[in-house]
Amino acid sequence: MRAGIVCGDLTATVEFSFEAGGRAGTQAGVGEPPQNGGIVVVFDFDRTIIDGDSDSWVVAEMGLSDLFNQLRSTLPWNSLMGRMMKELHSQGKTAEEIAACLKRTPLHPRIAAAIKSAYALGCDLRIVSDANQFFIEKILEYQGLLACFSKIYTNPSFVDEEGRLRIFPYHDSTLSAHGCSLCPSNLCKGLVLDHIYASAPEGVRRNFIYLGDGRGDYCPTLRLQDSDYVMPRKKYPLWDRIFSEPALVKAEVHEWSNGEELEKILLHLIDKIPTEQSISGSNPSSQSNSSDCKLHISVSSPESFTQTLRVPH
Repeated sequence: MRAGIVCGDLTATVEFSFEAGGRAGTQAGVGEPPQNGGIVVVFDFDRTIIDGDSDSWVVAEMGLSDLFNQLRSTLPWNSLMGRMMKELHSQGKTAEEIAACLKRTPLHPRIAAAIKSAYALGCDLRIVSDANQFFIEKILEYQGLLACFSKIYTNPSFVDEEGRLRIFPYHDSTLSAHGCSLCPSNLCKGLVLDHIYASAPEGVRRNFIYLGDGRGDYCPTLRLQDSDYVMPRKKYPLWDRIFSEPALVKAEVHEWSNGEELEKILLHLIDKIPTEQSISGSNPSSQSNSSDCKLHISVSSPESFTQTLRVPH
């Protein structure tokens, strides 16, 4: 399978690239370029787009839980999943059987609807995930969502000539460490977000909406600007980190708990951004003071969408 591979500042249509410390970020979308490229919506995958964890789902569904638990403390997660794929191959399990397992992965219908709506509105949708290319693409293909995403930045994977699924780290730490203490060695989502920021055409102003749940989503959250938005899943690690030190986050925070809330809040923000741009234009000084952390407090009333708590440094 050929894919557009994103490696640092490089993009090429190849099987895999091992340059620039970023082995692969698949360019999975096949639809028309987004018409409203001024709004970039960046999704985590596990426990954000899907309700659970794709790695854990495959391990459990394919009967590998005992071996996984035995090896959990001995290997980094990415290497451990590679070991699980080796075990499946040794048992005679095929990539097609793994793909069939992935088709059964639960995905909330309102999250699927939110993705399709955001795409239809012309937003540039991307995924930054510590899962892997094969798992993500198979799930999205089955759900009819793959073409909604312009790029997917994740750990590369492919089926080799023997039929074994192989998984590699996004950042190859044996070549060059990414140097971020907040992120695992195989993927710094903050560096990926920096790349997305830097890839904007000259003179084009873009607003970002970042959705995530885990500890790995905290680094990119800290890099968001005061014109951006972050949507942490309530009572998950990212939410805990944000609310433990709210003054560190410049972006406006909108928490969510389930698919209905994600859809409602995301589409509200997409609808809200053009209005803000028409008021403030391209003058950064008209935005909220970057020394404020803006926390959205979710309540059931319609007015909740306009209630913003500013916490000064």
